[in-house]
Amino acid sequence: MKLEFKNSLSVKLLRVVLLSALIVGVVLSCAQIVFDAYKTRQAVASDAQRILDMFRDPSTQAVYSLDREMGMQVIEGLFQDQAVRMASIGHPNETMLAEKSRPLQETRTRWLTDPILGQERSFTTQLVGRGAYSEYYGDLNITLDTASYGESFIFSSVIIFISGVLRALAMGLVLYLVYHWLLTKPLSRIIEHLTQINPDRPSQHQLPLLKGHEKNELGLWINTANQLLSSIERNTHLRHEAENSLLRMAQYDFLTGLPNRQQLQQQLDKILVDAGRLQRRVAVICVGLDDFKGINEQFSYQAGDQLLLALADRLRAHSGRLGALARLGGDQFALVQADIEQPYEAAELAQSILDDLEAPFALDLQEIRLRATIGITLFPEDGDSTEKLLQKAEQTMTLAKSRSRNRYQFYIASVDSEMRRRRELEKDLREALPRNQLYLVYQPQISYRDQRVVGVEALLRWQHPELGMVPPDQFIPLAEQNGNIVVIGEWVLDQACRQLREWHDQGFSELRMAVNLSTVQLHHSELPRVVNNLLQIYRLPPRSLELEVTETGLMEDISTAAQHLLSLRRSGALIAIDDFGTGYSSLSYLKSLPLDKIKIDKSFVQDLLEDDDDATIVRAIIQLARASACRSSPRAWKPRSRRPTSLPRAATRVRAITTASPCRPANSPPSSSRPSATRCRYSEATPRLSTHDKPALFA
Repeated sequence: MKLEFKNSLSVKLLRVVLLSALIVGVVLSCAQIVFDAYKTRQAVASDAQRILDMFRDPSTQAVYSLDREMGMQVIEGLFQDQAVRMASIGHPNETMLAEKSRPLQETRTRWLTDPILGQERSFTTQLVGRGAYSEYYGDLNITLDTASYGESFIFSSVIIFISGVLRALAMGLVLYLVYHWLLTKPLSRIIEHLTQINPDRPSQHQLPLLKGHEKNELGLWINTANQLLSSIERNTHLRHEAENSLLRMAQYDFLTGLPNRQQLQQQLDKILVDAGRLQRRVAVICVGLDDFKGINEQFSYQAGDQLLLALADRLRAHSGRLGALARLGGDQFALVQADIEQPYEAAELAQSILDDLEAPFALDLQEIRLRATIGITLFPEDGDSTEKLLQKAEQTMTLAKSRSRNRYQFYIASVDSEMRRRRELEKDLREALPRNQLYLVYQPQISYRDQRVVGVEALLRWQHPELGMVPPDQFIPLAEQNGNIVVIGEWVLDQACRQLREWHDQGFSELRMAVNLSTVQLHHSELPRVVNNLLQIYRLPPRSLELEVTETGLMEDISTAAQHLLSLRRSGALIAIDDFGTGYSSLSYLKSLPLDKIKIDKSFVQDLLEDDDDATIVRAIIQLARASACRSSPRAWKPRSRRPTSLPRAATRVRAITTASPCRPANSPPSSSRPSATRCRYSEATPRLSTHDKPALFA
């Protein structure tokens, strides 16, 4: 283990020593500076007294003789000293005989020295005559400017501070070098030898005695450590042998090395606790080999053991999807799949195991094929404890063997049936498009103002040869999960554009086609290119193709969606957001996304005529959409028996009115594998919604 430089004891010691020395140096320097300030103030007073003593006699003679000219000469002599700022001679109760002043000196250090020394200092001495009576004639007053003293004080303070700090740091560095040489350097050498010790065999590498430290505390510590390492190796070896033996016997299968039932129960207990806290499903999968007893009798029990070892290795290949793997005993294994969302994930894992067993096992130049039956239980549906889940999984596996082998079965019959139906439906969906089982119906979009069809929406339908009409909410999610939605979506766009071209050629040139895009399509990198090519191939005018996306699909990857929508917009397609308000209800992205239309979810408008709050919300969204240059569309407006007189003024179109339900175009080519074409019917009676698809009101 390499010691990081920042965690080194030497570095920490250097920091502490230098910091301590710095603090001591700063404190001592500051004390010296304070003392120097005191001395400077004393120097100012001393200079003032010297000046007063020097000019006392001439000042006394001038004031005694009332000679103003002589007084001014004395004042001029005082001002020969640069520190004198103001001077005066005279009696305090009378007009001064002579006086003079000049401004304060401007220095860069005055802001610092004035609080310490004062801006100026005044001094006075009495002027008295000589003789027995010492008659008082007046005063000599001077005021000294401290600027020159402050500059000298600052200069000496800087010298004192720097020299003090440097002396302290030098002393600290010397102390650090002594400590490093005598202690930290030997310790570093000991650590280097310690890192070379093998934890499993510590006594193989003895710590060498350091030169010069054979008889001091470090030498004694090294000898004691060497003895301790030898004892640790002996005791550790004995303990590891005992623990490994006990652990292997108590928790692991002797043949395969997999955890046994006891260890599996402990692991599953922890998994169930976490799953219960996170509210996630857990699948317990019990795998039992079919007719493994016959294999033992045919090839030998040793061959059977080798097959179990090979099977354990194949099951380990699924460890990335497993929370636990164990051998229950005999020819039974258990797998735990944690953190699953839907039961079909467990079904996929079970089918993957069965598919792996299709490959034969090579044993002594022979190929042996194994078959297995699998029982599956789910937490929390089938049980909330380890014992119940394992017991029911084994029971399900045994029951499945009695009916039909080489398959998997869920404990709950309804779940098992649903998983098989889902798997069959997914398989059939892959063949639906090549077999012409998919087709489009078109739902008219009718202008509410003039009762004129202004557009249609293409809706995908699947006519299954055995199941009949499969609802879109069943097969669309399957197509999104297995990736078929990309191919199907391109086919839908192609068919819709082709049909729109035919209608335009028949004279309906203002008709618009709306096509829904799934989340997978929206984030597919080839979508803009496909749409652009179709618009060019079928010579469709700009804004004749409307692409609808859901709010939730947009929010999954807003940056990618925005780029694709912008590319689609440049190609000439209109962009509409469907079911607005069901997902994030965030209006901030309206500024960043190139949207042309907003379809408000039906939860806001289904009671539009009866609920004033709904009408207020819809009106606000419409106004916001108009401010953002988008059209709003209250989706699934359901009027009762009267026309929507309270509808917001921005509303202009209604979709699916009276008998205008989704239908196939009358001019579509006949096909024996699809239902017969139905003509779209339209009546001008009171508006009423179709029950087949969600109608909408456009604003």
